Amino acid sequence: MDSFYSTTTLAAFTLLLALLLPFPLAFGGITCENLPNEYCAFSVSSAGFRCVLEKYEAGADGVKLGCKSSDVLVENTASWVEIDDCIESCGLKRKSVGISSDSLLEPNFLHKLCSPKCFQFCPNIVDLYFNLAAAEGVYLPKLCQKMRSKFGQVWAPVGAPTYGQPIPGGEV
Repeated sequence: MDSFYSTTTLAAFTLLLALLLPFPLAFGGITCENLPNEYCAFSVSSAGFRCVLEKYEAGADGVKLGCKSSDVLVENTASWVEIDDCIESCGLKRKSVGISSDSLLEPNFLHKLCSPKCFQFCPNIVDLYFNLAAAEGVYLPKLCQKMRSKFGQVWAPVGAPTYGQPIPGGEV
């Protein structure tokens, strides 16, 4: 009988460990400084600040990358790690360094950002670039309207589900 309980306990513990490993210390919240570099860009901490991947001098090791909290506070979003579908659909790269509006000048990027798969289903990324565009005096929906007119895109229905998902509490 002891063997059955120890085997069952071991199996339950192994299953629990396997579920929690992708998000270590899952109950404390997301802290940008604790995120792996490959999940940093386009994430939002539990406190609601955007995470930003930055270069820093590491002495003899040269220049390295590290994840930091930015001063950019996101309204109504916290504990968010952007999913790969949105990164790809919106024409972004996981290891993007810094936060900049420069990419809004690139037609290929803008075409992907304004695509239905990104604009309708990736609210965190659209919010970021909406605010970056606004800081430059540009209204992103109007810019996307021009892209749609130019390329004749068909848009997805409003109210369709989103790809991005917040991480429910989780120290990563």
